[in-house]
Amino acid sequence: MTWRLRRAEPGDAPALSLVASATFLDTYATVLTGADIVAHCTTKNSIATFETWLSDPATIVTLAEHEPGHAPIGYTVLTAPDFPIEPGPADIELRRIYLMKQAQGSGLGAALMARALEDATAAGRIRVLLGVWDQNTRARAFYERQGFKVIGTRQFTVGTTLHDDPVYARTV
Repeated sequence: MTWRLRRAEPGDAPALSLVASATFLDTYATVLTGADIVAHCTTKNSIATFETWLSDPATIVTLAEHEPGHAPIGYTVLTAPDFPIEPGPADIELRRIYLMKQAQGSGLGAALMARALEDATAAGRIRVLLGVWDQNTRARAFYERQGFKVIGTRQFTVGTTLHDDPVYARTV
């Protein structure tokens, strides 16, 4: 598989929203209720959500596109931390790192993570935080291979269901 990574721009919000909802549905369709998935995607993955991130100079969004044709297949969002754990002044949250199932195992996930860590360093950040669903063993194993360690937990609501998620961190 051939891809390219690039900094997302304001016009990319619809593509990012599409990938966000497609990957969320693909990952969680067999473990969450349909109502919770729809509620989450319509609020957390909306075009407006991505427009807000893309207009925030403190947020870094990277888009992964399949070559040729530039179809969107993944993305990352680095932004201000939103955890019950007191963040340090040089912390940043990897709020999203999503990848279409067709690209899993291709090395694109590692490339997206490497770019996110490079972007965090370039932004003067020292530590990257992220949260993940406790039962997402594939993602948790990926983060651990990337050097992240669990530093706490948070509660995260999807639709109407509350989940207890581990919070990971690593220095850059």
